[in-house]
Amino acid sequence: MVLGLLLARAGVEVTVLEKHPDFLHDFRGDTVHPSTLTLVDELGLAEKFDKVPHRDLSILSFAIGGKVVQFADFSHIHWPHKVVRMVPQWDFLSLLADEAATEPKFQLLMETKVTELLRDGDRVTGVRYVSAAGQTGEIHAPLTVGCDGRHSLVRDLAGLPVHDIRVPVDSWWLTVPRGDDTDIEGGVGMFFPGRMFVLIDRGDSWQIAYLFPKGDNEKLRQRPIAALRQEIADLIPWLAGSVSALQSWDQVPFLDIKVNRLRRWHAPGVLCIGDAAHAMSPAGGPGVNLAVQDAVATARLLAPSLLRGEVTEKDLAKVRARRAYPTWVLQTLQGLLHRLVFEPVLAAKGELKVPLAARIIVRYPWLGRYPAHLIGVGPRPEHAPEFARRPARVS
Repeated sequence: MVLGLLLARAGVEVTVLEKHPDFLHDFRGDTVHPSTLTLVDELGLAEKFDKVPHRDLSILSFAIGGKVVQFADFSHIHWPHKVVRMVPQWDFLSLLADEAATEPKFQLLMETKVTELLRDGDRVTGVRYVSAAGQTGEIHAPLTVGCDGRHSLVRDLAGLPVHDIRVPVDSWWLTVPRGDDTDIEGGVGMFFPGRMFVLIDRGDSWQIAYLFPKGDNEKLRQRPIAALRQEIADLIPWLAGSVSALQSWDQVPFLDIKVNRLRRWHAPGVLCIGDAAHAMSPAGGPGVNLAVQDAVATARLLAPSLLRGEVTEKDLAKVRARRAYPTWVLQTLQGLLHRLVFEPVLAAKGELKVPLAARIIVRYPWLGRYPAHLIGVGPRPEHAPEFARRPARVS
Protein backbone atom coordinates (compact mmCIF):
# COMPACT_ATOMS: atom_id res chain seq x y z
CA MET A 1 0.00 0.00 0.00
CA VAL A 2 2.84 2.39 0.80
CA LEU A 3 4.63 1.56 -2.45
CA GLY A 4 1.41 1.96 -4.44
CA LEU A 5 0.67 5.34 -2.91
CA LEU A 6 4.18 6.68 -3.49
CA LEU A 7 4.43 5.47 -7.08
CA ALA A 8 0.97 6.82 -7.92
CA ARG A 9 2.05 10.21 -6.58
CA ALA A 10 5.04 10.01 -8.92
CA GLY A 11 2.64 9.54 -11.84
CA VAL A 12 3.23 5.80 -12.27
CA GLU A 13 0.18 3.70 -13.09
CA VAL A 14 -0.26 1.24 -10.21
CA THR A 15 -2.62 -1.67 -9.52
CA VAL A 16 -2.60 -3.28 -6.07
CA LEU A 17 -4.17 -6.73 -5.72
CA GLU A 18 -5.44 -7.84 -2.30
CA LYS A 19 -6.86 -11.34 -2.07
CA HIS A 20 -8.98 -10.68 1.05
CA PRO A 21 -12.27 -8.74 1.11
CA ASP A 22 -10.94 -6.41 3.83
CA PHE A 23 -7.82 -5.67 5.91
CA LEU A 24 -9.12 -7.26 9.13
CA HIS A 25 -6.43 -9.84 9.89
CA ASP A 26 -5.02 -10.33 13.40
CA PHE A 27 -1.67 -11.73 12.26
CA ARG A 28 -0.68 -8.26 11.10
CA GLY A 29 1.43 -6.21 13.48
CA ASP A 30 0.04 -3.18 15.27
CA THR A 31 3.27 -1.22 15.71
CA VAL A 32 3.96 1.96 13.75
CA HIS A 33 7.49 3.04 14.60
CA PRO A 34 9.13 6.49 14.78
CA SER A 35 10.54 6.46 11.24
CA THR A 36 7.14 5.43 9.83
CA LEU A 37 5.44 8.20 11.83
CA THR A 38 7.89 10.64 10.24
CA LEU A 39 7.02 9.23 6.82
CA VAL A 40 3.32 9.80 7.60
CA ASP A 41 4.21 13.45 8.35
CA GLU A 42 6.09 13.77 5.06
CA LEU A 43 3.16 12.33 3.13
CA GLY A 44 0.84 14.94 4.63
CA LEU A 45 -1.22 12.38 6.54
CA ALA A 46 -0.27 13.17 10.15
CA GLU A 47 -3.49 14.90 11.17
CA LYS A 48 -5.62 12.19 9.60
CA PHE A 49 -3.54 9.50 11.26
CA ASP A 50 -3.81 11.22 14.64
CA LYS A 51 -7.58 10.80 14.42
CA VAL A 52 -7.27 7.01 14.20
CA PRO A 53 -7.65 5.42 17.68
CA HIS A 54 -4.18 4.63 18.94
CA ARG A 55 -1.88 4.43 21.93
CA ASP A 56 1.66 5.82 22.00
CA LEU A 57 4.42 4.04 23.91
CA SER A 58 7.77 5.55 24.79
CA ILE A 59 9.11 2.36 26.40
CA LEU A 60 8.86 -1.33 25.47
CA SER A 61 9.34 -3.58 28.47
CA PHE A 62 8.93 -7.16 29.58
CA ALA A 63 8.53 -8.78 32.98
CA ILE A 64 10.81 -11.73 33.72
CA GLY A 65 11.81 -13.44 36.94
CA GLY A 66 10.30 -10.69 39.08
CA LYS A 67 12.14 -7.95 37.18
CA VAL A 68 10.76 -5.44 34.68
CA VAL A 69 13.24 -4.94 31.87
CA GLN A 70 12.91 -1.76 29.81
CA PHE A 71 14.12 -3.28 26.58
CA ALA A 72 13.76 -0.21 24.36
CA ASP A 73 13.45 3.42 25.50
CA PHE A 74 12.33 5.63 22.62
CA SER A 75 12.28 8.84 24.65
CA HIS A 76 16.01 9.36 24.10
CA ILE A 77 16.33 8.64 20.39
CA HIS A 78 17.37 11.50 18.10
CA TRP A 79 14.28 11.49 15.89
CA PRO A 80 11.20 13.72 15.54
CA HIS A 81 8.88 11.04 16.94
CA LYS A 82 9.99 9.35 20.15
CA VAL A 83 7.21 6.79 20.50
CA VAL A 84 5.90 3.59 18.99
CA ARG A 85 2.26 3.98 18.01
CA MET A 86 0.00 1.00 18.66
CA VAL A 87 -2.75 1.11 16.05
CA PRO A 88 -4.59 -1.81 14.40
CA GLN A 89 -2.92 -2.34 11.06
CA TRP A 90 -6.27 -2.50 9.27
CA ASP A 91 -6.85 1.15 10.25
CA PHE A 92 -3.42 2.12 8.91
CA LEU A 93 -4.02 0.21 5.68
CA SER A 94 -7.46 1.78 5.27
CA LEU A 95 -5.97 5.24 5.69
CA LEU A 96 -3.35 4.52 3.02
CA ALA A 97 -5.95 3.00 0.69
CA ASP A 98 -8.27 6.01 1.05
CA GLU A 99 -5.42 8.40 0.33
CA ALA A 100 -4.17 6.38 -2.63
CA ALA A 101 -7.70 6.31 -4.07
CA THR A 102 -7.45 10.08 -4.60
CA GLU A 103 -4.61 9.51 -7.07
CA PRO A 104 -5.79 9.07 -10.68
CA LYS A 105 -3.05 6.52 -11.43
CA PHE A 106 -3.94 4.19 -8.52
CA GLN A 107 -6.25 1.17 -8.58
CA LEU A 108 -6.97 -1.27 -5.74
CA LEU A 109 -8.61 -4.62 -6.53
CA MET A 110 -9.93 -6.36 -3.43
CA GLU A 111 -10.75 -10.09 -3.33
CA THR A 112 -8.40 -10.56 -6.28
CA LYS A 113 -5.70 -13.22 -6.14
CA VAL A 114 -2.63 -13.71 -8.33
CA THR A 115 -2.54 -17.19 -9.86
CA GLU A 116 0.32 -17.00 -12.35
CA LEU A 117 3.10 -14.76 -13.57
CA LEU A 118 2.96 -13.75 -17.23
CA ARG A 119 6.25 -14.17 -19.09
CA ASP A 120 7.93 -13.20 -22.30
CA GLY A 121 10.88 -15.57 -22.39
CA ASP A 122 12.60 -15.30 -19.02
CA ARG A 123 11.10 -11.89 -18.25
CA VAL A 124 7.99 -11.45 -16.08
CA THR A 125 5.53 -9.17 -17.87
CA GLY A 126 2.63 -9.13 -15.40
CA VAL A 127 0.17 -11.43 -13.64
CA ARG A 128 -2.87 -13.57 -14.24
CA TYR A 129 -5.50 -13.26 -11.51
CA VAL A 130 -8.87 -14.56 -10.34
CA SER A 131 -11.48 -12.67 -8.33
CA ALA A 132 -13.68 -14.06 -5.54
CA ALA A 133 -16.50 -14.20 -8.09
CA GLY A 134 -14.37 -16.40 -10.35
CA GLN A 135 -13.58 -13.72 -12.90
CA THR A 136 -10.13 -14.15 -14.43
CA GLY A 137 -7.93 -11.59 -16.11
CA GLU A 138 -4.44 -10.40 -16.85
CA ILE A 139 -2.49 -7.29 -15.94
CA HIS A 140 0.55 -6.49 -18.08
CA ALA A 141 3.22 -4.35 -16.45
CA PRO A 142 6.92 -3.50 -16.74
CA LEU A 143 7.31 -4.51 -13.08
CA THR A 144 5.52 -6.92 -10.76
CA VAL A 145 6.28 -6.45 -7.05
CA GLY A 146 5.64 -9.26 -4.59
CA CYS A 147 4.50 -7.79 -1.28
CA ASP A 148 2.58 -10.95 -0.40
CA GLY A 149 4.27 -11.92 2.84
CA ARG A 150 6.30 -14.77 4.24
CA HIS A 151 4.44 -17.36 2.13
CA SER A 152 4.84 -15.28 -1.03
CA LEU A 153 3.37 -16.87 -4.15
CA VAL A 154 5.08 -14.26 -6.34
CA ARG A 155 8.45 -15.22 -4.86
CA ASP A 156 7.81 -18.92 -5.45
CA LEU A 157 6.57 -18.41 -9.00
CA ALA A 158 9.63 -16.26 -9.76
CA GLY A 159 11.91 -19.06 -8.53
CA LEU A 160 13.74 -16.92 -5.95
CA PRO A 161 15.39 -19.25 -3.38
CA VAL A 162 14.95 -18.55 0.33
CA HIS A 163 17.68 -18.81 2.98
CA ASP A 164 16.03 -19.94 6.24
CA ILE A 165 17.37 -18.94 9.65
CA ARG A 166 16.72 -21.05 12.74
CA VAL A 167 13.97 -19.80 15.06
CA PRO A 168 13.29 -21.36 18.52
CA VAL A 169 9.70 -20.21 18.94
CA ASP A 170 6.19 -20.43 17.47
CA SER A 171 3.11 -18.47 18.45
CA TRP A 172 -0.64 -18.37 18.79
CA TRP A 173 -2.52 -15.08 18.37
CA LEU A 174 -5.49 -14.63 20.69
CA THR A 175 -7.97 -11.79 20.69
CA VAL A 176 -10.09 -11.55 23.84
CA PRO A 177 -12.40 -8.83 25.17
CA ARG A 178 -11.04 -6.40 27.68
CA GLY A 179 -12.94 -6.04 30.92
CA ASP A 180 -11.90 -4.33 34.14
CA ASP A 181 -8.33 -5.46 33.65
CA THR A 182 -5.18 -4.08 35.15
CA ASP A 183 -4.14 -1.07 33.09
CA ILE A 184 -0.78 -1.85 31.57
CA GLU A 185 0.91 0.47 29.15
CA GLY A 186 0.25 -0.88 25.67
CA GLY A 187 2.39 -3.77 24.49
CA VAL A 188 4.23 -5.62 27.24
CA GLY A 189 5.98 -8.98 27.44
CA MET A 190 5.42 -11.41 30.30
CA PHE A 191 7.82 -14.34 30.50
CA PHE A 192 7.36 -17.54 32.51
CA PRO A 193 9.23 -20.89 32.48
CA GLY A 194 8.56 -22.39 29.05
CA ARG A 195 6.03 -19.72 28.07
CA MET A 196 6.09 -16.13 26.83
CA PHE A 197 3.28 -13.64 26.29
CA VAL A 198 3.09 -10.31 24.51
CA LEU A 199 -0.01 -8.23 25.25
CA ILE A 200 -1.24 -5.47 22.95
CA ASP A 201 -3.93 -3.16 24.28
CA ARG A 202 -6.56 -2.46 21.60
CA GLY A 203 -8.81 -0.46 23.91
CA ASP A 204 -11.80 -2.81 24.01
CA SER A 205 -9.77 -6.00 23.58
CA TRP A 206 -6.40 -7.62 24.13
CA GLN A 207 -4.37 -9.08 21.34
CA ILE A 208 -2.18 -11.71 22.96
CA ALA A 209 0.79 -13.45 21.39
CA TYR A 210 1.30 -16.74 23.23
CA LEU A 211 4.82 -18.00 22.42
CA PHE A 212 6.08 -21.53 23.00
CA PRO A 213 8.94 -23.79 21.81
CA LYS A 214 8.90 -24.37 18.06
CA GLY A 215 7.22 -27.60 17.07
CA ASP A 216 4.94 -27.83 20.13
CA ASN A 217 1.77 -26.56 18.42
CA GLU A 218 0.10 -29.93 17.78
CA LYS A 219 1.04 -31.32 21.18
CA LEU A 220 -0.35 -28.30 23.03
CA ARG A 221 -3.57 -28.42 21.01
CA GLN A 222 -4.29 -31.93 22.24
CA ARG A 223 -5.49 -30.38 25.49
CA PRO A 224 -9.07 -29.16 25.97
CA ILE A 225 -9.47 -25.42 25.43
CA ALA A 226 -10.32 -25.12 29.12
CA ALA A 227 -6.74 -26.12 29.94
CA LEU A 228 -5.45 -23.16 27.91
CA ARG A 229 -7.83 -20.78 29.68
CA GLN A 230 -6.72 -22.11 33.05
CA GLU A 231 -3.02 -21.90 32.17
CA ILE A 232 -3.29 -18.25 31.17
CA ALA A 233 -5.42 -17.41 34.22
CA ASP A 234 -2.91 -19.10 36.55
CA LEU A 235 0.04 -17.22 35.03
CA ILE A 236 -1.70 -13.86 34.55
CA PRO A 237 -4.64 -13.82 37.01
CA TRP A 238 -6.08 -10.48 35.91
CA LEU A 239 -6.70 -11.95 32.45
CA ALA A 240 -8.94 -14.72 33.81
CA GLY A 241 -12.15 -12.90 32.94
CA SER A 242 -10.98 -12.03 29.44
CA VAL A 243 -9.78 -15.50 28.44
CA SER A 244 -13.10 -17.01 29.51
CA ALA A 245 -14.22 -15.92 26.02
CA LEU A 246 -12.02 -18.66 24.51
CA GLN A 247 -14.47 -21.49 23.84
CA SER A 248 -12.82 -23.25 20.91
CA TRP A 249 -9.38 -23.90 19.43
CA ASP A 250 -10.75 -22.22 16.29
CA GLN A 251 -10.24 -18.95 18.20
CA VAL A 252 -6.52 -19.71 18.58
CA PRO A 253 -4.83 -19.31 15.17
CA PHE A 254 -1.31 -20.65 14.85
CA LEU A 255 1.61 -18.63 13.49
CA ASP A 256 4.58 -20.66 12.29
CA ILE A 257 7.28 -18.08 12.99
CA LYS A 258 9.90 -17.90 10.28
CA VAL A 259 13.00 -15.80 9.81
CA ASN A 260 14.49 -15.91 6.34
CA ARG A 261 15.78 -13.75 3.53
CA LEU A 262 16.34 -13.89 -0.18
CA ARG A 263 19.89 -13.72 -1.45
CA ARG A 264 18.49 -12.26 -4.65
CA TRP A 265 15.36 -10.11 -4.42
CA HIS A 266 14.60 -9.90 -8.12
CA ALA A 267 14.43 -11.59 -11.50
CA PRO A 268 13.76 -9.86 -14.84
CA GLY A 269 10.51 -7.92 -14.43
CA VAL A 270 9.78 -8.98 -10.82
CA LEU A 271 10.87 -7.81 -7.36
CA CYS A 272 10.08 -8.94 -3.80
CA ILE A 273 10.10 -6.62 -0.77
CA GLY A 274 8.90 -6.76 2.83
CA ASP A 275 8.23 -10.20 4.31
CA ALA A 276 8.33 -11.69 0.82
CA ALA A 277 12.04 -10.80 0.76
CA HIS A 278 12.82 -11.22 4.45
CA ALA A 279 10.43 -12.74 6.99
CA MET A 280 11.00 -11.36 10.48
CA SER A 281 10.44 -12.71 13.98
CA PRO A 282 7.98 -10.84 16.24
CA ALA A 283 10.93 -10.13 18.56
CA GLY A 284 11.08 -6.36 18.94
CA GLY A 285 8.38 -5.91 16.30
CA PRO A 286 10.47 -4.33 13.49
CA GLY A 287 8.78 -6.12 10.59
CA VAL A 288 6.21 -3.45 9.65
CA ASN A 289 8.75 -0.66 9.85
CA LEU A 290 11.28 -2.57 7.75
CA ALA A 291 8.70 -3.35 5.08
CA VAL A 292 7.60 0.29 4.90
CA GLN A 293 11.20 1.41 4.46
CA ASP A 294 11.65 -1.17 1.69
CA ALA A 295 8.65 0.37 -0.06
CA VAL A 296 9.96 3.92 0.25
CA ALA A 297 13.38 2.96 -1.12
CA THR A 298 11.76 1.02 -3.97
CA ALA A 299 9.59 3.97 -4.97
CA ARG A 300 12.50 6.42 -4.89
CA LEU A 301 14.88 4.16 -6.82
CA LEU A 302 12.48 2.83 -9.44
CA ALA A 303 9.99 5.64 -10.15
CA PRO A 304 12.15 7.22 -12.91
CA SER A 305 12.55 3.88 -14.71
CA LEU A 306 8.86 3.06 -14.34
CA LEU A 307 7.90 6.42 -15.80
CA ARG A 308 10.04 5.52 -18.81
CA GLY A 309 8.25 2.16 -19.01
CA GLU A 310 11.34 -0.03 -18.71
CA VAL A 311 13.00 -1.40 -15.59
CA THR A 312 16.32 -3.17 -15.95
CA GLU A 313 17.82 -5.81 -13.66
CA LYS A 314 20.44 -3.24 -12.71
CA ASP A 315 17.63 -0.97 -11.50
CA LEU A 316 16.08 -3.78 -9.45
CA ALA A 317 19.43 -4.76 -7.93
CA LYS A 318 19.68 -1.27 -6.44
CA VAL A 319 16.75 -2.03 -4.11
CA ARG A 320 18.45 -5.02 -2.52
CA ALA A 321 21.76 -3.13 -2.40
CA ARG A 322 20.02 -0.41 -0.42
CA ARG A 323 17.91 -2.61 1.90
CA ALA A 324 19.93 -5.80 2.47
CA TYR A 325 22.14 -4.25 5.16
CA PRO A 326 19.34 -3.06 7.49
CA THR A 327 17.63 -6.41 7.01
CA TRP A 328 20.78 -8.24 8.09
CA VAL A 329 21.29 -5.97 11.12
CA LEU A 330 17.74 -6.40 12.41
CA GLN A 331 17.68 -10.15 11.82
CA THR A 332 21.00 -10.39 13.66
CA LEU A 333 19.52 -8.42 16.57
CA GLN A 334 16.53 -10.75 16.60
CA GLY A 335 18.85 -13.74 16.59
CA LEU A 336 20.59 -12.37 19.68
CA LEU A 337 17.24 -11.92 21.42
CA HIS A 338 16.32 -15.49 20.53
CA ARG A 339 19.56 -16.92 21.91
CA LEU A 340 20.03 -14.69 24.95
CA VAL A 341 16.42 -14.29 26.13
CA PHE A 342 13.89 -16.49 24.32
CA GLU A 343 15.77 -19.80 24.47
CA PRO A 344 16.67 -19.58 28.20
CA VAL A 345 13.06 -18.71 29.04
CA LEU A 346 11.56 -21.47 26.91
CA ALA A 347 14.04 -24.04 28.25
CA ALA A 348 13.43 -23.14 31.92
CA LYS A 349 11.70 -25.85 33.98
CA GLY A 350 11.67 -24.44 37.48
CA GLU A 351 12.22 -20.96 38.83
CA LEU A 352 12.91 -18.54 36.00
CA LYS A 353 16.24 -16.77 36.22
CA VAL A 354 16.72 -13.42 34.56
CA PRO A 355 19.03 -13.94 31.56
CA LEU A 356 22.37 -12.14 31.64
CA ALA A 357 21.39 -9.81 28.80
CA ALA A 358 18.28 -8.71 30.70
CA ARG A 359 20.26 -8.21 33.93
CA ILE A 360 22.68 -5.92 32.10
CA ILE A 361 19.83 -3.78 30.76
CA VAL A 362 18.25 -3.63 34.25
CA ARG A 363 21.55 -2.41 35.70
CA TYR A 364 22.26 0.06 32.90
CA PRO A 365 18.82 1.23 31.67
CA TRP A 366 20.38 3.87 29.41
CA LEU A 367 21.36 0.99 27.12
CA GLY A 368 17.70 0.87 26.08
CA ARG A 369 18.23 3.77 23.68
CA TYR A 370 20.29 1.58 21.33
CA PRO A 371 17.72 -1.16 20.62
CA ALA A 372 15.12 1.64 20.50
CA HIS A 373 16.98 3.32 17.65
CA LEU A 374 17.61 0.07 15.78
CA ILE A 375 13.99 -1.05 16.09
CA GLY A 376 12.23 2.30 15.87
CA VAL A 377 14.31 4.09 13.24
CA GLY A 378 16.33 1.34 11.63
CA PRO A 379 19.95 1.08 10.54
CA ARG A 380 19.18 2.91 7.29
CA PRO A 381 16.01 5.03 7.58
CA GLU A 382 14.18 6.13 4.45
CA HIS A 383 12.43 9.45 3.83
CA ALA A 384 9.63 10.16 1.39
CA PRO A 385 10.97 11.30 -1.99
CA GLU A 386 10.08 14.85 -2.98
CA PHE A 387 7.54 13.71 -5.59
CA ALA A 388 5.49 11.98 -2.86
CA ARG A 389 5.46 14.74 -0.25
CA ARG A 390 2.29 16.70 0.41
CA PRO A 391 1.19 19.36 2.89
CA ALA A 392 -1.07 18.12 5.67
CA ARG A 393 -4.72 17.72 4.74
CA VAL A 394 -7.63 17.00 7.05
CA SER A 395 -10.84 15.44 5.77
